Amino acid sequence: MAVSQTLCIAAICLHDADGRLLLVRKRGTQALILPGGKIEAGESAQAALLRELDEELGLHLPLSALQPLGRFRAPAANEPDTWIDAQVFQARLEPMAEVAPAAELDALHWLVVGAPLPAETAPLLRDQVLPALGFYSHY
Repeated sequence: MAVSQTLCIAAICLHDADGRLLLVRKRGTQALILPGGKIEAGESAQAALLRELDEELGLHLPLSALQPLGRFRAPAANEPDTWIDAQVFQARLEPMAEVAPAAELDALHWLVVGAPLPAETAPLLRDQVLPALGFYSHY
């Protein structure tokens, strides 16, 4: 793949009380990705993530809820000739927290530990983040 650009993003592994992981799909795409988005100029990864969670899921998390998981790099799932440089965090959703797709999101998908991994899972998630979480150590 000829790389023409790298997108710097902040993303989050949101776990519910049952240990499921929230994935999202952007409108007009097929790939399942982590919630989050592009880091704007002058914005920290945490600030970008909190902004994106509000815009895309109507979710308001305190900064203290974000726990760093790591920094990962992979081919972009939804943009050709592009790589993703992702700062990834983790957080637990409060038991009564509700999330719904908004802005450019089209759908939500809850990934259950041990369930088959959907074919449309993005490379960053499949190859790096899920193994880092211990979700799917055999992938």
